[in-house]
Amino acid sequence: MKKVLFVLCLVFFIAGFAAAQVARGGTLYVAVKTQPLKSSTGFFASTRGTLNYGDRVTVLQVNGRFVEVRSATNSSLTGWAPSANLSAREIVSGNTATLSARETALAGKGFNQEVEDSYRSQNRNLNYADVDRVERITVSEADLRRFLEEGRLAMGDN
Repeated sequence: MKKVLFVLCLVFFIAGFAAAQVARGGTLYVAVKTQPLKSSTGFFASTRGTLNYGDRVTVLQVNGRFVEVRSATNSSLTGWAPSANLSAREIVSGNTATLSARETALAGKGFNQEVEDSYRSQNRNLNYADVDRVERITVSEADLRRFLEEGRLAMGDN
């Protein structure tokens, strides 16, 4: 019983800490190579501007899994971004021009080339070339919108 109570307390503490990190007025950092700031939480909302990896932002409000933020370097730049693309930990970014989108994504998740190489050596039967090929596929917003409309699918606004 004591173990269950301890685990529950630990879960609530962690959840409270995570929520505090995304509270109004808090500071977050962009954890993806580029992050478009949208006029609303909808996927197809207009883009107001773009932030880059490591940019510091101030939280204006939280709506589910989206956060409205203001750029620390350009106070007129505000918009909505998925909270998953932001980090409470400060990101020390060097020259991101030398980073690939893949390297940036891995770094945001705590990976680096050494970790990936170790994983590859332990899992030799997996086809990483196919994974790399799939990661390079991009779909424009216009093509995605047309696909959703033609298939009569939800427009991804939630």
